[in-house]
Amino acid sequence: MDYGRSERPAGAAPLPTAIKILIAGGFGVGKTTLVGAVSETKPLRTEEVLTETGIGIDDLSGVEEKTTTTVAMDFGRITLSDDLVLYLFGTPGQDRFWFVWDELALGAIGAVVLADTRRLADCFPSIDYFEGRGTPFVVAVNCFEGAKQYRLDEVQGALDLDPEVPVVLCDARKRESVKEVLITLLEYAMKLREERRRAVTD
Repeated sequence: MDYGRSERPAGAAPLPTAIKILIAGGFGVGKTTLVGAVSETKPLRTEEVLTETGIGIDDLSGVEEKTTTTVAMDFGRITLSDDLVLYLFGTPGQDRFWFVWDELALGAIGAVVLADTRRLADCFPSIDYFEGRGTPFVVAVNCFEGAKQYRLDEVQGALDLDPEVPVVLCDARKRESVKEVLITLLEYAMKLREERRRAVTD
């Protein structure tokens, strides 16, 4: 799919601009929940039941109640305005499925890295991946019940992020909370794009 504004016949109403966003993070951090909470269509899910085969491979520490895992991607869509539609692609969180990341990342304007403060180190593979590709990303701290709350600057420091990278709170179950995260990412990605454009023209 070619993300962006498509050519239309003369006189036809313009198609909305389509923007691709990745939702990444560790296993069990809430990526499927986030996509489902905000999607205006029934989200596409590729979840499979965890089996005994995953014993010793899937780390369920902190998410012992989890019974399924995404094996390919989640997909959802949200219309922000008449001329702007976001397509959300949730990445699989387990390293044995990371081979699909490069395909999912093609054409993405940016990414949301979901974080769980109980398993903060699970963010590092996603952060390393997007930093390596030069893909704009924000970190959204998913507010799980019972999890210790940290200041956003503490999370930023623990993840060794560039000070410019936004870190925000998020409830992946709530549509409005997720929308705010997506808007933060769009604003950040647009800011970086403008800075890079100026650097080239100056």
